[in-house]
Amino acid sequence: MPSLKSLAKDTAIYGMSSIFGRFLNYLLVPLYTHVIAAANGGYGVVTNLYAFVALILVILTFGMETTFFRFANKEGEDYHTVFSTAMAVIASLVAVFLGGIFIFSDDIAAALGQAAHPEYMQIMAVCVAIDAIQAIPFSFLRFRQQAVKFATLKLLFIVLNIGLNILYFVAMGKNDVYYVFMLNLVCTSFITLFFIPEFLHIHWKVDFALLRRMLSYSWPILILGIAGILNQAFDKIIFPWAYTYTGAHSADEATIQLGIYGACVKIAMIMAMITQAFRYAYEPIVFAKSKDRDSKEYYAQAMKYFIIFTLFAFLCVIGYMEVLKNIIGTDYHAGLRTVPIVMAAEIMMGIYFNLSFWYKLIDRTIWGAWFSLIGCGVLIAVNIIFIPRYGYMACAWGGFAGYATSMTLSYIVGQVKNPIVYPMKSIFLYFLLTAVLFLAMELQPESWHAILRLAINSILIAGYLAFVVLREGLLRRRR
Repeated sequence: MPSLKSLAKDTAIYGMSSIFGRFLNYLLVPLYTHVIAAANGGYGVVTNLYAFVALILVILTFGMETTFFRFANKEGEDYHTVFSTAMAVIASLVAVFLGGIFIFSDDIAAALGQAAHPEYMQIMAVCVAIDAIQAIPFSFLRFRQQAVKFATLKLLFIVLNIGLNILYFVAMGKNDVYYVFMLNLVCTSFITLFFIPEFLHIHWKVDFALLRRMLSYSWPILILGIAGILNQAFDKIIFPWAYTYTGAHSADEATIQLGIYGACVKIAMIMAMITQAFRYAYEPIVFAKSKDRDSKEYYAQAMKYFIIFTLFAFLCVIGYMEVLKNIIGTDYHAGLRTVPIVMAAEIMMGIYFNLSFWYKLIDRTIWGAWFSLIGCGVLIAVNIIFIPRYGYMACAWGGFAGYATSMTLSYIVGQVKNPIVYPMKSIFLYFLLTAVLFLAMELQPESWHAILRLAINSILIAGYLAFVVLREGLLRRRR
């Protein structure tokens, strides 16, 4: 029987691997931002292309990860057939995608402002195709609660990628952006070999009647996913165009500014790590527990503890910014003011994810598509209108506005269609406390020594933890 304890255990495995993996991956940020100077715009190219990769990956997976969990847990469905059918959808999309990329590679590269380097786009196209193929096997590991293998493969990719990057950029002293993409391809291809046991275990069969039902369920999730990833990546996709639209800024300056923003966002992405780790553990459990009488109480408590932990992470990042800012090169530090805004946006995205299960469990995923599209519309409007004047600060606030919109709509409609009694008093109190502590950290005079600020911030963070322990009665529960 799934419980908060089992959720915490699985989240710990997924979370530690994700957080540790992202920490290791952060080693690439100082590496890239030190060997690729902000002034040459190379990191801006990396930021821009990886934003496209994130969007394309959502399209190629076509919502089949969530769809796989839903149908594999349905009575009367054979999970082997569900797996095979989901893989058939993704493989078909990947074949069409790669064909289009290599036939029209020169034209596409020119449209992306990379006419001189179509090979960048070709390499990343193959990478994203392999990632899409891996999506369902990774979901299969989560379905069978093989968290250790899941985490091991994720970490192996990162360790291998870091090792090869250090070998090339440090030991060999190179700084060619081409190898940022090529090394990614080598590592992604290698990880695929470890899924051979899963491919051999499955009894391959495509059920076309099942396929129609799965597609009916998945296409709104696809729309939701596209809107969701646009909330994360649209600013990095549109920035080069929007920043130069009025003619007040050059294309080279746009690339430089995008590189600064992209580097600073990496610090804020610790919140995305936590949300992702929670999702990996929570999604399979939600569908498995949906038949239980206490399921809604479980969802409400899970939401509260998710918020408590993400607010704690927010305070830790802000409180120790003096240390964390050294992850990136000093010529990228001008963008650090975006970090609190982007982290707050990621918290709202995590809450929106938690709220999303009311329509997934009643097979009304179209609601999620509408919420995400509206939120995405807000983000797009903010970016297009304000980037020419405010640069990457508009990107940060655009994400905040978009997620806030989707989160609010999902809560309001959900309370009508499939109400869950969330502990709103406690949730509001934790947000209020976090806001007060954040202001206490931000308003400290810059003339104070860094060690003094770190000490004060540590006391403030400890105060937050003490409040949580006392209010939630965590000490009493252990007795």
